[in-house]
Amino acid sequence: MEHQLPPDGDWRAWVIMGGRGAGKTRAGAEWVRSVVEGARPLDAGRCKRVALVGETIEQVREVMIFGDSGILACSPEDRRPDWEATRKRLVWPNGAVATVHTAHDPEGLRGPQFDAAWVDELAKWKRGQEAWDQLQFALRLGDQPQVCVTTTPRNVGVLKDLLKVPSTVVTHAPTEANAANLAASFLEEVRARYRGTRLGRQELDGVLLADAEGALWTSVMLEEGRVRAVPEFDRIVVGLDPATTSGAASDECGIVVVGAQTKGPPQNWRAVVLADCTVQGATPSGWARAAIAAMEQFGADRLIAEVNQGGQMVGEVIRGIDPLVPLKSVHASRGKVARAEPVAALYEQGRVGHVAGMDALEDQMCRMTARGYEGGGSPDRVDALVWALHELMIEPAATWRSPGVRSL
Repeated sequence: MEHQLPPDGDWRAWVIMGGRGAGKTRAGAEWVRSVVEGARPLDAGRCKRVALVGETIEQVREVMIFGDSGILACSPEDRRPDWEATRKRLVWPNGAVATVHTAHDPEGLRGPQFDAAWVDELAKWKRGQEAWDQLQFALRLGDQPQVCVTTTPRNVGVLKDLLKVPSTVVTHAPTEANAANLAASFLEEVRARYRGTRLGRQELDGVLLADAEGALWTSVMLEEGRVRAVPEFDRIVVGLDPATTSGAASDECGIVVVGAQTKGPPQNWRAVVLADCTVQGATPSGWARAAIAAMEQFGADRLIAEVNQGGQMVGEVIRGIDPLVPLKSVHASRGKVARAEPVAALYEQGRVGHVAGMDALEDQMCRMTARGYEGGGSPDRVDALVWALHELMIEPAATWRSPGVRSL
C-alpha cells in the first residue's frame, strides 16, 4: 500500500502515523530489509548497522523481529537473518547487523553507531525524548543515515517536535487501509464504539490531536466526558456566533446546540453538547436559516446570538426568516478567554459532556489557552458553545436561590 512505501527525496526521518492495525509494523520491517539487503543474498546493501528501538526488549523481539509482520516473517528463506539471542541482534547473510535497544534504557544508545534505525511506537515511550536524543547522536555512519518511525500518534512533545523538523516526511494511514488483513468483527466493533470520538481519530485514523500548551480543554477531558446515552433536558438552546462576511474564504458561522438538566442546586446541573451545525461561506440568510433549522431539529427553547460584529443586522436577518423565533442577543464585553474560562471550569467539574462526532469543535477547544486561541482563524465554534453554556449554566447559577429562601 502507498503509505507503506518509502517516500522519495532527501529525508532523515520517515514517520508513518497510522491507526491500530494499519500495517505500520510491516512497513517498518520491509524498510529495514530494503536498506540492508543487496541484489543477491550475499551482496551488501546500503546500510550495515541498524538500530531496532522499541519501548522494551520484549516488544522489540515479539513485534519488530518475531511478530506476524516482523522482520523474520517478511524475509525470504535465503535472506533471512539469524537471531543471536545472547547478543540481542539479527545478523544477515551479507553481514549486516541489527541490534536491539529500548527506550527504557536511553544510555544503552551511547557508544554504538548506526547508519539506519527503525523506531516503533515512539509516541508511547515514557522516556521518549531522552531515548530519541541519544539515537540521533548514534546515527552517524554512512552518507545518509535515516530512521523510520512507526507509531500511533499521541500528543507528546517528542513526536510533535520531530514533525516540525524540515528533514522529516510523514505518511498517514487509517486502520481501514489494512482491512484485508483484519477481522471484520474487529473493524465493526471499534468503529461502532469509537466513531466520531477524538480517541477514534487518534487510534483508528492515525491523526495527531495536538492540545495547545496550557489549553483550557484537553483531549483527555473531552473523552472522559463523552456521552453515549442522551438524557431528557429541561432546556435546550442554540448558540450562534454570526459571520459578518460570506464566501469561501470567510470565517465560519458557529452554530452549537446544547441541552441542560437544571433541577435542584446549580452544582447538580449537567449539560450535554448535542450538535455542531456550524456553516462556512453562507450568506447572512444562509446562516440564519441554518441556526433556525438546528433549533427546530432539537426542539430548542431559544437562540443565543452574539451581536458584536453584526449589531442590529443579526436580529433583523433572523427575524426576516422567522419573526417569532425566541431570540436573545448578547454582546461581548469581555475577551474570548475571560468568557471561556468559567465554561472550561464546568468541564473540569465533570458537568458538561459531548456526544460523538464534533471533531472540528473539539479541535478548536483544545487550541484555546489562557493566552488566547492558538489555531488559525477565529474560534467561532467555541464562541457559539460558550454563549450557549453561559445561557444554560453560568448566568442562571449566578442568580439561583434555594426554594423557600426569601431575599430581604
